[in-house]
Order: sequence, then structure tokens, then C-alpha cells
Amino acid sequence: MFRIDIAEVARRSGYRPSTLRYYEKRGLIVSDGRHGLRRQYDDGVLTRLALIGLGQRAGYSLDDIASLFSPKRDDLTLSRDDLRSQAINLRKQAQELQATADLLDHVADCNAPSHLECPRFQAILQDVLTTRSQ
Repeated sequence: MFRIDIAEVARRSGYRPSTLRYYEKRGLIVSDGRHGLRRQYDDGVLTRLALIGLGQRAGYSLDDIASLFSPKRDDLTLSRDDLRSQAINLRKQAQELQATADLLDHVADCNAPSHLECPRFQAILQDVLTTRSQ
């Protein structure tokens, strides 16, 4: 392993230095020290940042991600059942987003005098209220 300063980590990872400092404060990454005023990291930090990014993309919070690995270890604690459950949740969210996008397309193309006069839009509004009250 070799050491990389914070500017290089930011350049190679796409994360701003302020984000890197925040992640360090949260215990998600660890610096190896400083060279002058600049934080230094071992090159394994890039893998760690990629894992953080993937976790966020998968819908995990930073607290969830922090619980998956220790700042001083490179191993992960991933429950396959939890991963499957999260995949199911993401698919459900994707279906809901697709349905919402379809609705927006319909409302944009609807020939009713106003959106509130569109029968399909009214039915969906009622469905939203019913779903939220459950």
C-alpha cells in the first residue's frame, strides 16, 4: 500500500475534500496522518469510498454503512438475507417510481380541461390518500 493525500483521493474518487473529512469524522474512513497540513490515506481508502458509494446507491444510510465495516479493518459484515431484503425494497421503489412517472406522462398528455378534472388523476389521488392512511 502507498499513501495518497486528500487532494488526490478527492480527484480519484470524485468526493470533495469536505466530504472526505466528514466521512473521517463519522468513522467511515481513517487517515494515516498528515503531510504538512494535508491528510494522508492509504490507497485502500479508494475501495472503502467505492463501498460507501455503492451502499448509498443501494439505499443504505451512512450509519448502516458504518455498521458494515470497521474503520481499521478491510472486511465487511454483510448479511445475505439483509441484502436480498434491500434488493426487494429497491425493486418496489423502482415500481412505484415507474408508476409515478407513467402518471405524470398521462397528466401531461391528458385532454381534460384541468388536471383535477381528469378521472384517472382523481382515482390516483384517492389511492394516494387511501395508501397513506393505512
